[in-house]
Amino acid sequence: MLARKSIIPEEYVLARIAAENLRKPRIRDRQRKARFIAKNGACNLAHKNIREQGRFLQDIFTTLVDLKWRHTLVIFTMSFLCSWLLFAMMWWLVAFAHGDMDPSTESATNSTKWTPCVTCVRSFTSAFLFSIEVQVTIGFGGRMMTEECPLAITVLILQNIVGLIINAVMLGCIFMKTAQAHRRAETLIFSRQAVIAVRNGKLCFMFRVGDLRKSMIISASVRIQVVRKTTTPEGEVIPIHQVDIPVDNPIESNNIFLVAPLIICHVIDKRSPLYDISAADLALQDLELIVILEGVVETTGITTQARTSYVAEEILWGHRFVPIVTEEEGVYAVDYSKFGNTVKVAAPRCSARELDEKPSILIQTLQKSELSHQNSLRKRNSMRRNNSIRRSNSMRRTNPSLIVPKVQFITPEGSQSASET
Repeated sequence: MLARKSIIPEEYVLARIAAENLRKPRIRDRQRKARFIAKNGACNLAHKNIREQGRFLQDIFTTLVDLKWRHTLVIFTMSFLCSWLLFAMMWWLVAFAHGDMDPSTESATNSTKWTPCVTCVRSFTSAFLFSIEVQVTIGFGGRMMTEECPLAITVLILQNIVGLIINAVMLGCIFMKTAQAHRRAETLIFSRQAVIAVRNGKLCFMFRVGDLRKSMIISASVRIQVVRKTTTPEGEVIPIHQVDIPVDNPIESNNIFLVAPLIICHVIDKRSPLYDISAADLALQDLELIVILEGVVETTGITTQARTSYVAEEILWGHRFVPIVTEEEGVYAVDYSKFGNTVKVAAPRCSARELDEKPSILIQTLQKSELSHQNSLRKRNSMRRNNSIRRSNSMRRTNPSLIVPKVQFITPEGSQSASET
């Protein structure tokens, strides 16, 4: 708010405002790109304007499994209630057509001259209870069927078949929902950040993966894909262009033995989409690296898949993961508190192409890091030496008992000489 003219001159106020604006640079944040795969593995994709909705009903079992739990429970309850009500209406119609609802037949039934289709079914409520007893196979002994009506026998067979189908479908659906593969994938963890560092003389893209359960993932394999927006020479824009990149695995097959957390490495070579990207260009790149881990659950035999992704902001250049597996009393121990911890290491800031064209860059970088490391060690040792000297001097000043007393020696001639040690 500007000050009044009578108190502060206007020229001073305008100059101050201009100086404040110059001190605060205006930084425009780059608009964040939508992730294709979230960190928890969920696909960030919305399906819209689907016209052929009937295709979902053709695969009703998969549709029921994919529904949310509240919808599944509502369908589970309504399927039984509707079937009970439907067959209750049929039993009521059978009894009504046979004349079991007529009050005059009650006395005839007691005199054993009249045989109803279903005993003790004289209202819709009793027909509903009999329908539940038939479908759930609960017999209370009060209502039972006779051989008087062939139509009632047909309804009984039909209800048993329909009840078995409903039980098989709904119970199977609930079992599949509780044993879905993505539940096991929740215990497969990835590091929050990926790193790019030098390994075996090559720039490598690395991340860490681990399994929290003791039950292993059999035939586990890791795939990496780069998703980016590209334009073809013909001018076609591909918003989600997926490119597979190889994973450095010493084994011929792509399977890994995930008994402990592993660092998955991708060598940035001529085949890699990261070949022309340097450390300065990485922050400007609009790309996303998707990591897919697949395997078979040892306990259930179901194939599971865990996913995550890394954008440019989550890739640390010149870092390396700290070791977390140690041997303690003959047992290998894993410290998951350091699962995503990294340390800064020497790495050239150029791209992998420039590093292949000028290998001397790597040698110079390593030499500079070695010199800086030696200088830091010297400074640290000198600081420790100075601190120890200062500490010893301060202890001598504060503790007079540490001062060596003077000792007098008596010579044979009887003279005394004082010496200080």
